[in-house]
Amino acid sequence: MKKKAWLVLAATVSAAGILSGCGGTARHADSQNAETQAKQKEQKDTGNTKIKMWCDEYETEMFQKRIKSFFAEYPDMETEVEFEPVGASICKETLLGDVTNGADLFCMPDDQLLTMAASGVLEEIENADKIKERSIEGAVEAASIDGRMYAYPYTADNGYFLYYDQRYFTKEDVCSLDRILEVCARNRKKFIMSWSSGWYLYSFFGNTGLHLSLNADGLTNSCDWNTTKGQITGTDIAQSLLNIAKHPGFQDVPDSAFAKEALDGSAIAVVSGVWDAEAMKEAFGGDYGACRLPEYSCAGKQIQMSSFKGYRMLGVNAYSEHRQLAEMLADYLTNEDSQNYYFKCRQNAPANSSAAASDAVLKVPAITAVLEQSEYAVLQKIGQKFWTPMSVFGDTMAKGNPNGIPLQDLMDQLVSGITEI
Repeated sequence: MKKKAWLVLAATVSAAGILSGCGGTARHADSQNAETQAKQKEQKDTGNTKIKMWCDEYETEMFQKRIKSFFAEYPDMETEVEFEPVGASICKETLLGDVTNGADLFCMPDDQLLTMAASGVLEEIENADKIKERSIEGAVEAASIDGRMYAYPYTADNGYFLYYDQRYFTKEDVCSLDRILEVCARNRKKFIMSWSSGWYLYSFFGNTGLHLSLNADGLTNSCDWNTTKGQITGTDIAQSLLNIAKHPGFQDVPDSAFAKEALDGSAIAVVSGVWDAEAMKEAFGGDYGACRLPEYSCAGKQIQMSSFKGYRMLGVNAYSEHRQLAEMLADYLTNEDSQNYYFKCRQNAPANSSAAASDAVLKVPAITAVLEQSEYAVLQKIGQKFWTPMSVFGDTMAKGNPNGIPLQDLMDQLVSGITEI
């Protein structure tokens, strides 16, 4: 049974309730323009409207505060907003199971966009030009298909980078994985990363000139990581991984254990994301540092490690009976003021270009690191057959290829799994 939180909003909402939360107040938002006022007028006579919103449970209060502010600006509306804790990671499966009884407004990661649009749950948003103008370039790309925008971005922090303890490393040290491993080994510490996850392991393939892409069917993949031609081949990358795996400064660790390894002093360099920022600050104290991923050695060259980058966004259910009101809410909940508020509450990296450029945001090491790494990152637009072969391959590499399988055979098996129809 899902837990539900109800937020009944009307003209009687108190100013104290509107302005509370995270110790600050909300400024007048940029959504009150001619377009949204027209939509407001259309909604005035709808009576007591009920809107259902899905989000992760930890974000419920944050969104509730902003919705109170929204209705303070539109006091003629009388609307009930029902919150259900349906996490963004399972939004697609949950919604596609019953679209007509699903949420009117929902949180989702960008990698669900293609399927949601193909199923008809998402349609091109009406105010796309306005949303594009206020959003950072990567967020616009993530929310778009063939140049048409289908959702409203509100964070730009779903990516990974390097955390490190500045007591051990200089800023020059963390530019090179070879140097990081050397420092870790010398101090009997570890550089940790999860190789059982293709999400992290992709970082060794992304800037090599080899290719991975989603086919036009939106389901299957194209991949040439087993190529034997070019300056860097698939076996070159495999050999580099084996070299790293056997280094005394490296340890393969599941991402669920990253915080523990840093907190107990075992790890002094960690590949993770903003979700581990508080743990890393606790582990490394005033010496907590964060930066883009380093370069690694492959085929006699130094290759900048790549990554997947991701964005979270709000989607409006095309089957909603109150679609126009849901669109107004999505616009408001992703505007500059709202994203500044989310940053203040939860240190979310904004997808709004003005909010992302603020001094407060740029002072947070984890956010500046994820934004810096985004220059070397790609959107996670890949088919589901990618994940299991990568997990098997990563485990084999981390264990040092214990069965001595020829590297070309390993790469052929990997690509065969990734491209399976």
